[in-house]
Amino acid sequence: MEKPAGSTALRTAARPVLGNTALTRRTGLSLPADFTLADWKRFGKHLFLISDSSSWWLGDWLIFGQDMYPGRYRQAMEETGLDYKTLRNYAWIARRYPAPTRHPKLSVQHHAEVASLEPAERAAWLDRAAREGWSRNALRLHLRKAASLAAGSAESRTEEIRLQLRTTADREAVWADAAERSGRDLAEWIILSLDRAAGQVAAGREEHA
Repeated sequence: MEKPAGSTALRTAARPVLGNTALTRRTGLSLPADFTLADWKRFGKHLFLISDSSSWWLGDWLIFGQDMYPGRYRQAMEETGLDYKTLRNYAWIARRYPAPTRHPKLSVQHHAEVASLEPAERAAWLDRAAREGWSRNALRLHLRKAASLAAGSAESRTEEIRLQLRTTADREAVWADAAERSGRDLAEWIILSLDRAAGQVAAGREEHA
């Protein structure tokens, strides 16, 4: 079984180097008066690794439930208290990035910024963001600049048309489930499904012509 990126560092930081001196509760953290600077730094790294990894863990947990058990999102919302769209985003990003492709030096938010790109292009942008030390917002800015330059140099531009759909929450959940299973976001899946349906209609007309 593949291990999430950064799991070795997390296991190392999670070792009980501080004994029982730090007391954690659901609503707070108590540290002893004799907590040294070295202890404080180590514990901070430990907390950061847990926080930074939790989004990936939630995504992988949701995917497991999606593949193994029915009613997964209702159960997930009850367990975590998170809303449906938040959980869906975690699952979509985790499915988009198999564990070996997750960059250990970048956040889930960095990965989300380039998730719609092809795998090689995603990897290139993530490597550059890590090398340059970009924040998520800086990465977004560079992506927009690159897209603007590409659009400006193209011979023709695709006209953007916005469509609004009225649907039910249950139907959206079914669509989102199908999109996640295909490794795409909901908007991309809807467009591909419409293109596929239009192609089938056109083929049927040709057969009866």
